[in-house]
Amino acid sequence: MKYKRHSKILELINTFEIYTQEELAEKLNESGFATTQATISRDIKELKLLKIPGVNGQYKYASASREEEKQDAKFYNILTETVTSICAAKNLIVVKTYSGMAQAAGAAIDAISFPEIIGSIAGDDAMLLVFSDDETAEFVAQKLNKIVDK
Repeated sequence: MKYKRHSKILELINTFEIYTQEELAEKLNESGFATTQATISRDIKELKLLKIPGVNGQYKYASASREEEKQDAKFYNILTETVTSICAAKNLIVVKTYSGMAQAAGAAIDAISFPEIIGSIAGDDAMLLVFSDDETAEFVAQKLNKIVDK
């Protein structure tokens, strides 16, 4: 039964954006698997599920076996751990980081691929992102703030 439940969990997180254990329990119950929160918590550990940002910026469950998701999670983690502030100013965004971390944060932003960015430059503890207009800069600043949760 455990293997069937694990298989169903993987199917559900690959089909739906599931953000909480409660949502996962609800989907499992709808699929005929009566589970408790403790069982789901154990399953998440056993399956080595990750939490990665979903389309709305909230963190969702994802399979650790998917190489692309693991890579994205690493880049999001770099941003979360290094960025101290994000500020939009007209068509620019100034991203401040801990000393010596701007290059790493810049590489993470490049790897995540924001097609709206026209150019970027990173120093020791700050980077500058350039956009074609003010609205795009503000939009990307909001997305980055959701990622770093600042």
